[in-house]
Amino acid sequence: MRRFFNTLTRQQEEFHPLEDGKVRMYICGPTVWNFAHIGNFRTFVFGDILRRYLKYKGYELTHVMNLTDIDDRIINEAAAKSISIDEFTAPYTQYFLEDFDALGNQRPEVMPRATHHIPEMIEIISTLLANDHAYESDGSIYYRIAAFPEYGKLSKINFSGNITGGSERIDTDKYEKEDARDFALWKLVGPDDEPGWDAPFGRGRPGWHIECSAMAMKYLGETFDIHAGGQDLQFPHHENEIAQSEGATGKQFAKYWIHSEFLKIDDVTMSKSKGNFFTFRDLREQGYSALAIRYLLLSVPTRKQLNFTFEGLQGAESTVERLRNFRQLVKEGGDLSGSEGVGADVGQIAKTAIGRFESAMDDDFNTAAALAAIHDMVREVNTALSKAGLSGEERDAVLDAISRFDSVLGIFGPEEAEMLDADIEDLIEERQCARRDRNFARSDEIRDLLAEKGIILEDTKDGVRWKRK
Repeated sequence: MRRFFNTLTRQQEEFHPLEDGKVRMYICGPTVWNFAHIGNFRTFVFGDILRRYLKYKGYELTHVMNLTDIDDRIINEAAAKSISIDEFTAPYTQYFLEDFDALGNQRPEVMPRATHHIPEMIEIISTLLANDHAYESDGSIYYRIAAFPEYGKLSKINFSGNITGGSERIDTDKYEKEDARDFALWKLVGPDDEPGWDAPFGRGRPGWHIECSAMAMKYLGETFDIHAGGQDLQFPHHENEIAQSEGATGKQFAKYWIHSEFLKIDDVTMSKSKGNFFTFRDLREQGYSALAIRYLLLSVPTRKQLNFTFEGLQGAESTVERLRNFRQLVKEGGDLSGSEGVGADVGQIAKTAIGRFESAMDDDFNTAAALAAIHDMVREVNTALSKAGLSGEERDAVLDAISRFDSVLGIFGPEEAEMLDADIEDLIEERQCARRDRNFARSDEIRDLLAEKGIILEDTKDGVRWKRK
């Protein structure tokens, strides 16, 4: 039975979706004002594993992850460059998606942009004004915390007295508010200011929190199954999402809340404000593979803090290489000479590993225990392989287990298709043409390409010969 820790109840609970066989899930995405750092990507990789495991278990999934393309930082940066917010955010959106894909993440079914959902935000704000959960002050619209007695039920923070802190993203407008805890739903902008949108309650732009409520409810309904995000979003962002959403609908916003813990560097939380961060591209430029980065990010369960070190990343690089080599060894070690198997029950080894893997994932997505099940299987099968080859049935059982593991964790990477003889001959002919044209750079490039594919070239007096390693 799948169980995981629900931040809302502070308990580990059995998962029961609102509709049998179907899951609706929202995960807070990036603010596209800069490159995402690997601390951000720890949350996104966990979201991908959550997505993959739900699908692995047979659920029909609707997964929404927003792209925040309007906030104060974006407006200020765009204004400083004298460009529109669309022009400013477009390249960072593309960079994020490239990095997201390179890390092996599956795209969500819906990736809405905040600027494309202003009408939905205006509609929610209008409802909140009508039922006295919101009020106007100096042209801006604020949420009235006092109208929502359950405020704080997610973060469990004691809100006695006036609290204005908790996040750099809390609204800090200078307009008069009834309560220091009240937050902006709509910020007044002048008639000539950009960006701004017309609304029944005046020209302005949305506050940060209302964006996610509008996009989540548009695609998932007023109540949905899972809302996830980084620990730093629990307060005030997710707390405010609950208040404004439930204040507008009178219904529970999300049934289960999951928060991923921080990634640290030298035991200090990684963040752009502290300047102690690495982007995915920083690490790639240093020669580390996307698979190794992904492996490191998921190696510690999401509710435990992960301390990033380059020693750990180098270890992850070696580990994923061993896993890939193991998969290839199994493929090549199956039924090569009519073997009846190694004697050990390799099929049972694989079956046991799958059971342990699923039990670990069912237990609050314990990726560390899931990885231990994989590595134990690798060790036991390697021991068996050292004695004899695998039978075809044994090989298939192990490869099936690997496929199952990788469908969730994505740490083995794609298999390279073996080059056909005709393709090899074509490349050799192209190399010969390049040599005749004295294009030695292309000639060397083809030789290196073939070498990477395990093809060794030998230049002889009778022409070029080739063989597989």
